[in-house]
Amino acid sequence: MGIRLLFLGLILMAVLTILLMSKAPEVGLPPVKVLQKRMGFAAEKVSVYEPHLSTNNQQIMVEYVGYRAKEVMAKLFGEDWQNQGRTVEFRALDGYIARIAIEDFLQNEAWLVFARGDNAPFTVDNIQQNQINVPLGPYYLVWDNVSNPALLTEGSMNWPYQIKEMNLITLSDAALLPIGLDPRFHEGARLVREHCLNCHKVNGVGGDKFTADLSTFVKGYSRKAFLHVVLTPASERPGATMPAISNHLSESERRRIAEEIFNYLKAVPLQP
Repeated sequence: MGIRLLFLGLILMAVLTILLMSKAPEVGLPPVKVLQKRMGFAAEKVSVYEPHLSTNNQQIMVEYVGYRAKEVMAKLFGEDWQNQGRTVEFRALDGYIARIAIEDFLQNEAWLVFARGDNAPFTVDNIQQNQINVPLGPYYLVWDNVSNPALLTEGSMNWPYQIKEMNLITLSDAALLPIGLDPRFHEGARLVREHCLNCHKVNGVGGDKFTADLSTFVKGYSRKAFLHVVLTPASERPGATMPAISNHLSESERRRIAEEIFNYLKAVPLQP
């Protein structure tokens, strides 16, 4: 009887995931010249502290050219875009997926940019991921962390580049919070969504940059080895492109996040 109930529960969870993972039609972003024509007005210049170049000791300012993200979404999705989902999903050329709450766009200013303001190449040195002259196009999402310094603590977490597609979606937590998961691990699930799912998957939910599912992969890691990888990935694997948990946070907070993620990944049941 218990097995039958568990089986029925898993089926119900899968159905809920399908129902709740609703989204607006996918928008493959048009070429820059086409977007400029559709917008109907000139792009603007915006200066931001570039998180891929900056360190705790020095903030590097870069000027970009583009449109306010809210204006682009209103043009592509309609004036009621903020009511069509809870999350904006950005898909990059390399499989990276950034999912950012619509609320963030209503509270802060972001731009979808496509060029440097100084006519320099539209590239960046991603020092956290040991990459030089990384192409940013077709589009790059940047935030006004000059007027709002609080955004500096987030680092580059919500700054996806090489954006090719943008969607409005409503996510379900069914796969990340399966039936039977102890509530004390829910904070870990939230942090996994925030810090890991741009590139990695957990129980099939997340980015397409890497094929291994963390819910399976991390089961073989010790706590010490996992914390070493996520806190100092470059020291574990020279040339590693995975960024460490933001160094704009205190070391105690970085370790807390890593611990919560590890505890969650060890505890979350594997999906059949």
